[in-house]
Amino acid sequence: MRAAVDRGTKFPYLRQDFAASLVVFLVALPLCVGVAVASGVPAELGLITGIVGGLVTGLMRGSSLQVSGPAAGLTVLVFEAVQTFGLPALGVIVLTTGLLQLAMGALKLGRWFRAISVSVVEGMLAGIGLVLIAGQLYAAAGIEAPLTGTGKITGLPGLLAEAASSAAALTSLALGAGTIVLVVVWNRMPKRVRAVPGALAAVVLATAVSLVFGLPVATVRVQGLLDAVQVPGPGEFGALAGLGLLGTVAAFTLIASAESLFSAAAVDRLHDGPRTQYDKELMAQGAGNTVCGVLGALPMTAVIVRSSANVQAGARTKASRVLHGVWLLLFAALLPSALGLIPLPALAGILIHAGWKLIPLRAVVTLWREHRGEALILVVTAVAIVTVNMFEGVLTGLALSVAKAAWDASHIRLEVVDRSDDRIRARLSGNATFLRLPKILDSLEALPDDRPIALDLSGLHHLDHACRTALENWAERHSASGTEPVRLTRTEEAVTAAP
Repeated sequence: MRAAVDRGTKFPYLRQDFAASLVVFLVALPLCVGVAVASGVPAELGLITGIVGGLVTGLMRGSSLQVSGPAAGLTVLVFEAVQTFGLPALGVIVLTTGLLQLAMGALKLGRWFRAISVSVVEGMLAGIGLVLIAGQLYAAAGIEAPLTGTGKITGLPGLLAEAASSAAALTSLALGAGTIVLVVVWNRMPKRVRAVPGALAAVVLATAVSLVFGLPVATVRVQGLLDAVQVPGPGEFGALAGLGLLGTVAAFTLIASAESLFSAAAVDRLHDGPRTQYDKELMAQGAGNTVCGVLGALPMTAVIVRSSANVQAGARTKASRVLHGVWLLLFAALLPSALGLIPLPALAGILIHAGWKLIPLRAVVTLWREHRGEALILVVTAVAIVTVNMFEGVLTGLALSVAKAAWDASHIRLEVVDRSDDRIRARLSGNATFLRLPKILDSLEALPDDRPIALDLSGLHHLDHACRTALENWAERHSASGTEPVRLTRTEEAVTAAP
C-alpha cells in the first residue's frame, strides 16, 4: 500500500501522460513515415528521428509538453540536400546542426530567435508548403517529380495531362485525394470517433482499400530499422570544407531552431503549466539532432501538430512525450513489415494536407490590411524559396525584414515653427539616418534661400554621420547665397556654419 502511494506521489499524472502518449504516437506514426518518404530517404529514418525525439529530447529540460520529431517544414530542404550531397552526407549535416544548436543554447542565444520577424517565418513555411504540395501531387500520381520548386509548379499541367492518359496514375491520384478528403472531414466526426487521429485513420483506410481491391499503387519500401541506419564515416566529414554544404548546415540550423522555438511559444499559449526555457530547449533540440546525425537520420524540430495533440490529450509532464518515443520504438522493432503495406499515395495525401496548413492564408489577408510591408516580406520570402532555394529565400526574407525595420525607425519630420520675423525657425524631429537623407534634403532645400534660418536639431533621437555631413554641407550652401549663416542648434549647443 505504501509503495503504491509513493509511486502515486512520484508520478502523480502517470494516467494522463500514458493516455496522451498513445494519442501522440498515433499522430506521429504516419507523419514520421510520410516525411521520410517525401524527403527521399528510407521510411525507417523518420521513425528513428521520432524515437530520438521522444527518448532523448523528451527527457531534457526546456519545454515540458512540446513533442519533437521529423517535420514537414524541413522536407524540402532535406530532399534538396540528399539530391545534392547524397544520403551519407545527411548525417554530417544533421550532426553539425545539432552541435551548433548546443553551442547556441550554451551561449544563451535561444531567446534571440524570438526576434526573427514572424513574417519571415510564415513566408518560409508558406514557401515550404507550396513546394511540398506541388511535389507530393507527383507522388500521389506515382510520377517522378522535377527537382526544382519552379519545375514542380510549372510542370503541374503536364502532370495532369499525363495522369489523364494513365489508368494507374488516375487510381493512385484517386487514393491520394480520398485520403485528403478523409483527413479534412475527420474533425467533423463525433468526438468519440475523433479519439483516433485523422491522419492515422486515413492511412489505415487507404491501406485496407488498396489491399482489398488490389490497387496498382506503389507502397513504402521496407528496409529494416538497423539496416536503415547511416552512420557517417570520416570521408563524409571532409565535405564540410565546401561552401555548399556549410550553407546547407546554416539553413538547417536557422530553420530547425526557429521552427522549434516558435512552436514552443505557441505551445505555451495552450496550457498554464511551466513556461519554456528557450536556451535549454535549444540545447535539447541540439542534443536530439546530434544523436540523429550520428545515426544518419532525419533532422528534428519541435512539431506543433504533435505538441498540440499532446496538450489536448491531457498531458501534464514530459513523461507523455518520452512514452510516445517508446511506442514508436516498439512499433519499429516488432512490426516493421507493416510499413510495407502503406500506399505511397496515402502518405502523399497526408503531406499535401500538412503543406496546405503551412500556408498562412489568413495571416496574409490580415497583414495586407494592416501592415502591407510585412505582407510583402512574407510573399517575397515564399516566392524566393519556391524559385531559388530554401537558404537564399530565408536570407532574402531576413534582409528585407532588417531593411524594413531600419526604414521604419528612420522617421523624420521638418516643421517650420516660426515665420514671424526675418529669421525662419524650423525643427527636425525623429531619426535622421542615411535612409531618409533624400527626404531631409528635399525638405531643407524647399525652404527660402534668401532668408536666415535657425534649424533646431534637439528633436532628433539619432543623427548619423551621413546626415550630419549633409546638414553641414546644406548650411554652407545656404550661407553662400549671401544670407546670414544658418544656425544649427542641438540641445543647448549652437553651431554656426561658416559663410
